[in-house]
Amino acid sequence: MTANTSGRDTVDDYINSGLRGLWVPVAKSVQVKGGKPFGTKIAGENLVLWRDGDGKVHCVEDFCPHRGAKLSLGVVQEGNVACRYHGVAIDGTGTVARVPAMPDCALEGRRPLTSYATAEAADGVFIYLPSADQPEAPEFNPPVEFVSDEWEAFPCMTRWNCSYRLSLDNAADPMHASYLHTDSFTLAYGTKQDTMRLERTDTGFVIERAGQRGVNLDWTEVVVEPGMIYFRLDIPYPNGAGPGGPFRIIGFTAAIDEHTHHSFFWRCRQVQGVEAESWRFLYRAFLEDRHWSVLEQDREMLESIPEDARKREMLYQHDIGVSRLRQMMVRKAKAHLKAQEAAAEQKTA
Repeated sequence: MTANTSGRDTVDDYINSGLRGLWVPVAKSVQVKGGKPFGTKIAGENLVLWRDGDGKVHCVEDFCPHRGAKLSLGVVQEGNVACRYHGVAIDGTGTVARVPAMPDCALEGRRPLTSYATAEAADGVFIYLPSADQPEAPEFNPPVEFVSDEWEAFPCMTRWNCSYRLSLDNAADPMHASYLHTDSFTLAYGTKQDTMRLERTDTGFVIERAGQRGVNLDWTEVVVEPGMIYFRLDIPYPNGAGPGGPFRIIGFTAAIDEHTHHSFFWRCRQVQGVEAESWRFLYRAFLEDRHWSVLEQDREMLESIPEDARKREMLYQHDIGVSRLRQMMVRKAKAHLKAQEAAAEQKTA
């Protein structure tokens, strides 16, 4: 008999460690360079990424099956990642490709490591974290802003010492901008009193202020698709901030563990050609520092929240987006755990 996996604590623990069954960003494309492995940690798992000779990114456990050294300390050889300790080479499927110190070694051809499906979009590297109910990677469908010729999008990545769930909650709460970010470039405008509206969509929901639009951070779209969770929001920019209309942010989170996470923010504007080049220059020269100061305000606030705050928090009407997001994540987690329990029962039958 297996343990009941539907209890609230079990579900929360599962979500806290990093919800699975999702494509998640793990690095900026420039961090995974040809010839050099890149190590990271996602959902409690140490991973190594590298590019083969064709530029394709591979990802496996960051563990040499010979003696356990980190493969991310090694080198890339003939499209494989080779451990610096004894040269054992691993291919993109997690299979031992070569043991140079002993030709025809019995380890060659064995597959001791887990490999992960990878994809790239908008200068970001994604991997698929399999779940019990979705072990195979679904089609990678990034936000339209990442693939459309009408948009220019480029990422920033930061590490915050708090649960990734707090970042998602923060995104589903547009009203916080009128208080936390009042000294920012564009978020000081509009009323500080309002009610919130929630509109369900085929892929999640939109949470928006009832009393104003296009004045402040007045709405957020939260997308909870079968293989991806991210948010989309617009920040109004004045004409002096260059072409392309509002400053759009596409945000993803990736749990490192239950206490820390990476936040990824794609800065987007609807520009092409010369205007796209002008936007990149303008952003880096004049706007990037201001954007980072807003993110720092979020980071400071979220890192101040105790890990057990949910046991004492008192939500009100403005938090309908937060509540809806949490419900959707719990539903996903329960489906994963139910499939996991069924698989365990089948093994013991």
